[in-house]
Amino acid sequence: MHPRIEDYALIGDEQTAALVGLDGSVDWLCLPRFDSAACFAKLLGDEDNGHWRIAPKDADRCTRRAYRPGTLVLDTEWETAEGSVRVTDLMPQRHRAPDLVRVVEGLGGRVTVRSTLRLRFDYGSVVPWMRRSDGHRVAVAGPDSAWLRSEPEVHTWGEAFGTHSEFTVEEGEKVALVLTWHPSHEPRPPLVDPYEALEHSVADWRAWAARCRYDGPHRDAVVRSLITLKALTYAPTGGIVAAATTSLPEELGGVRNWDYRYCWLRDSTLTLGALLSCGYQEEAEAWRNWLVRAVAGDPADLQIMYGLAGERRLPELELPWLSGFAGSRPVRIGNEAVKQLQLDVYGEVMDTLSLARRAGLPAKPHIWSMQSVLLEFLRSSWRQPDEGLWEVRGGRRHFVHSKVMVWVAADRAVRALESHSALSGDLDGWRALRDEVHREVCEKGYDADRNTFTQYYGSRELDAALLLIPRVGFLPPDDPRVVGTIDAVRDELGHSGFVRRYSVEESPVDGQPGGEGVFLACSFWLADALHMTGRTKEARELFERLVGVANDVGLLSEEYDPVAGMQLGNFPQAFSHIGLVNTALALSGDERAG
Repeated sequence: MHPRIEDYALIGDEQTAALVGLDGSVDWLCLPRFDSAACFAKLLGDEDNGHWRIAPKDADRCTRRAYRPGTLVLDTEWETAEGSVRVTDLMPQRHRAPDLVRVVEGLGGRVTVRSTLRLRFDYGSVVPWMRRSDGHRVAVAGPDSAWLRSEPEVHTWGEAFGTHSEFTVEEGEKVALVLTWHPSHEPRPPLVDPYEALEHSVADWRAWAARCRYDGPHRDAVVRSLITLKALTYAPTGGIVAAATTSLPEELGGVRNWDYRYCWLRDSTLTLGALLSCGYQEEAEAWRNWLVRAVAGDPADLQIMYGLAGERRLPELELPWLSGFAGSRPVRIGNEAVKQLQLDVYGEVMDTLSLARRAGLPAKPHIWSMQSVLLEFLRSSWRQPDEGLWEVRGGRRHFVHSKVMVWVAADRAVRALESHSALSGDLDGWRALRDEVHREVCEKGYDADRNTFTQYYGSRELDAALLLIPRVGFLPPDDPRVVGTIDAVRDELGHSGFVRRYSVEESPVDGQPGGEGVFLACSFWLADALHMTGRTKEARELFERLVGVANDVGLLSEEYDPVAGMQLGNFPQAFSHIGLVNTALALSGDERAG
């Protein structure tokens, strides 16, 4: 049976990440960065596309697994007829080279353990040469090299284009296996002590988690979400990737398979709010600084997403040799949506920088100049149709959410001038822009007969992004139009107690065949909107359902199939975990929740 998305757990070193299955197999790992080519791609293909499994010989799925509390260190245990064994997986924060450390420990009896390593560089397409060197097994192909060693050394041999090890452990005995990557033209990097790395990783993660100042309901879920966001952060730049994976399907067997290993501007305000509210100012400042660097340049060239260091070109192509997760083709790398016009990102950028200013993040003189230029661009361009925040591929429309976020951009600029006398700008002109956008949205984006805002001007379709109208301050929560919109979205986009982002079947804007699951971030938005309109009991019930969707180690993907009871889409998804944190903050009465 093919694994399910929720069968996986995440480990990482804040520059890349690996997915470890319930069977003890690492089925996804890109080296040396999140967006590099995978050396383990079984997740999107089969065993011959690369994986590394360590488990008791002839055993299947583990008996239990869990992160060590407050860490990204994963313990996986098996109970067998011969005894019990634990495999501890981690990627220590790197000094120079990325290491994947796997420590096997006997817990009872005498257990035979088998390690099967199949390295396949370039997304499972390249079988490397293997050789022995100083007790290591060394793999080399093109620009990539990886070194495998064990402490103590165990019996290892090559067979069927794989590297195999077999050994026994009794109670208290340990064997550590370490895989280290480096560019093939460079010498082997210094060796990491696997046992020291484990000790330091546990201590470092626990010290970081202890900084969380949220102390309300479901604190463990909030801390796990924050650890996941930290794990999805590219430490050298502060950028946060949307997910660690590409092409995990929004519908099993479908074509809605996209690469999420990049940084989206749409996430920026909610991310910054979550980090600041929970006490992570250093991470919030790094994210703000990444954002400012990424968007620098001509405002007409502002993109919806960027690479980990702010790269702008993310060409999309398909990998035909990979069969896809559960047969879901095509497998894509890169993301063509980078070329889309999404006017809402201007509002996201302005809102993020406004929040940073209010939170007291250190000011940078050039930031306000950049914001002023963005506003002037919007003044001349806001009437254009765009593709909207969902990156639809069915043509441009006058999306209501996009126009609302244009209003947000103007509103935050006006508020900044009103509050900070040292700033300069066209206050009257920006007020006029704000008022004009507001008036048009209320006239063209609102269906008075149904008492709801719509997905785009003149349509009858709805969009879950409309739930953000009260959150961003476009209208107050008690406005009848807001209440009507929340009710309409819940009634028409609701599915089994959750929310779809829009109607895929009925909307002409989507441009893709097939369907998808409920969207977890949108379901968190509904909980927020219900809470803001005084329906806190319903909001809490929805929040409880959403927390219950997380897998056994607390991770959420992008979407969920409530009928089949399975997660869908790229995993783990930053947007979903940001939603969990912000909704928890809101329901706990924290007014700083984004």
